Amino acid sequence: MCYRNSLCKVPVLILSFFQHALNSGIRRYHVAPVLCQRAKVAMSHFEPNEHINYEKLEKNINIVRKRLDRPLTLSEKIVYGHLDDPAKQEIERGKTYLRLRPDRVAMQDATAQMAMLQFISSGLPKVAVPSTIHCDHLIEAQLGGEKDLRRAKDINQEVYNFLATAGAKYGVGFWKPGSGIIHQIILENYSYPGVMLIGTDSHTPNGGGLGGICIGVGGADAVDVMAGIPWELKCPKVIGVKLTGKLSGWSSPKDVILKVAGILTVKGGTGAIIEYHGPGVDSISCTGMATICNMGAEIGATTSVFPYNARMKKYLGKTGRADIAALADEFQQHLVPDSGCQYDQVIEINLSELKPHINGPFTPDLAHPVSDIGAVAEKEGWPVDIRVGLIGSCTNSSYEDMGRSAAVAKQALAHGLKCKSMFTITPGSEQIRATIERDGYAQILRDVGGLVLANACGPCIGQWDRKDIKKGEKNTIVTSYNRNFTGRNDANPETHAFVTSPEIVTALSIAGTLKFNPETDYLTGSDGKKFKLEAPDADELPKLEFDPGQDTYQYPPKDGSGQHVDVSPTSQRLQLLEPFDKWDGKDLEDMLILIKVKGKCTTDHISAAGPWLKFRGHLDNISNNLLIGAINTENGKANSVRNALTQEFGPVPDTARYYKKMGVKWAVIGDENYGEGSSREHAALEPRHLGGRVIITKSFARIHETNLKKQGLLPLTFADPADYNKIHPVDKLSIVGLADFAPGKPLKCIIKHPNGSQETIMLNHTFNESQIEWFQAGSALNRMKELQQKSS
Repeated sequence: MCYRNSLCKVPVLILSFFQHALNSGIRRYHVAPVLCQRAKVAMSHFEPNEHINYEKLEKNINIVRKRLDRPLTLSEKIVYGHLDDPAKQEIERGKTYLRLRPDRVAMQDATAQMAMLQFISSGLPKVAVPSTIHCDHLIEAQLGGEKDLRRAKDINQEVYNFLATAGAKYGVGFWKPGSGIIHQIILENYSYPGVMLIGTDSHTPNGGGLGGICIGVGGADAVDVMAGIPWELKCPKVIGVKLTGKLSGWSSPKDVILKVAGILTVKGGTGAIIEYHGPGVDSISCTGMATICNMGAEIGATTSVFPYNARMKKYLGKTGRADIAALADEFQQHLVPDSGCQYDQVIEINLSELKPHINGPFTPDLAHPVSDIGAVAEKEGWPVDIRVGLIGSCTNSSYEDMGRSAAVAKQALAHGLKCKSMFTITPGSEQIRATIERDGYAQILRDVGGLVLANACGPCIGQWDRKDIKKGEKNTIVTSYNRNFTGRNDANPETHAFVTSPEIVTALSIAGTLKFNPETDYLTGSDGKKFKLEAPDADELPKLEFDPGQDTYQYPPKDGSGQHVDVSPTSQRLQLLEPFDKWDGKDLEDMLILIKVKGKCTTDHISAAGPWLKFRGHLDNISNNLLIGAINTENGKANSVRNALTQEFGPVPDTARYYKKMGVKWAVIGDENYGEGSSREHAALEPRHLGGRVIITKSFARIHETNLKKQGLLPLTFADPADYNKIHPVDKLSIVGLADFAPGKPLKCIIKHPNGSQETIMLNHTFNESQIEWFQAGSALNRMKELQQKSS
């Protein structure tokens, strides 16, 4: 791509390149390609021959702007700029399905297993777009970074070998265990203004902090993109969040999203992109913007994004990508919203008035000012003593985050204090770990009582071998994580988890109680004198260059066709996939109800993480956790449902297996926002594998609804939400009208009660024509194979 006759800038770029190469360590750079291709800029140092194509983005935007004849939001520019056919694509926010061509794919190791197994099943020789695998989910927090990493490599050797060899064979970059958390690695190396990236993790929107449209999906969606097939997304609405004022004191970027979560709730962003704009944006660092976008997943948003600005340019330069920043400068008009663009909803937040927040317990949208949480906890009967404080995670593990936490810790140490609570630190990447070790932050955090864990997800996703309490013991933890559903962090349903900023976690851990407000309250030093913590101040980026640490990246070979990928038929961790059965052309009659779910049912409830992560590559084994966390309306219990054929109560997966053995189809009835939370498609694969056919709810979370469709299930919603109360666990259901299944056309559900009476209700769906073909073929993967066979 040329610089539009701006070749005079090339020498400056080359000089900038060499300066960063010398300062940061030459292993991260590819000098020869840049010198040979002066007019082109690589998407990443790791893929020197894959170039940013802003000219295509510009061309598509201009086509769509002419068609729509109105100003465009930033979200629209990037999304419509990646349309497969911008001239003919029907575009209506919230209604039409867009066919898109994302720039790249990223997969974390827990979801990459199933994604790569599906890609292998497709029969294709190589991925069509740049793709990466990141080993971050399978490392359990136990003793500390190095020991936990060694243990994980030993326990997960079979899985890591599979992912490494599959990556080599199919052209996928492989980030080894210890590299860091996927979203931090993407921000440091792969995200850039205007990119469209899809990732097999719900917190992929983290990349929006660098001006990209980064969307969390299931593995089957990733396979579409890796296979070179246009990816479908319902045209998102756009919610604008106008930021005014300026962050200061104890208030942080985390407080912005905690406030927004309290306003919109866990489903308020469903079907929409959250687009931040306004003069307040410039007071937030690039990594702070990433924090805000990351946790947008907790409000159900498709993704979140910030406009390109000087803070992003500064971050790109510091991470060795000044050439990308220079190119983005030239195309900046396409990387910010048009003046006068219209949002579907606007929220305004004055950052100068924003107070530190803490959200929870049990849901990330229960927002409280830190100043109020102690009194609220006492009133509600929540434990006020804090057992553990945990900082880090994909949401808050930047250099700035660690620096602000260290600034708080340093003050406590100066007065002879250490943390009263247990305290853990999770660096976001090997680069962050190495840099905070070099700059002394890690040692300060250790000195105040902290334990530095491996560069991995750890306790944030339930990978925590917690020893300080027994299961069932009521207790409180505070974290800088993103998600705090029941049992999420430690599998204990009585753990009250609260989410806040890293510096607030650090202050509360020093005090040991939720009743401490660092803005107003005093601590007592070892000398008996009272003192107040000052608001933390820290550099957003290191003064020196980042220390890249150990080299943890495996390049895919130019030709991986000779690479062998091992999947043992006797493995308990990996299992090749068998195609799901096709629709038989008939209505679904007399289905039993496996479970009618009461209340919140996240993907954690449907397919638990923690110890089950080791089975993410083995569909049959992991199906033994199907819906074990969901509450049954019939008895108010988890993992206890009535077997309609034997009348005995038993575990949910056992009952599902019995129905499958007897050739009986079954359905699940769910409540509001069914399937919120993580992107894990196992929550869709498992019911399909065990004989499920239909999931009927009041409403679905976006990713989970798509995942269900991809696996050939029918996700349907009550036309009248009150009809949820008409169905009882002992009823039988029939879905009729499937022979005339069409977009926008409701389906009928006949409810057969045990007394012989019947009633009919209407069910809505969001299937389009191609998605109906997925259902008819048995899965999206089956349909892909059918199309390949026809074309060949």
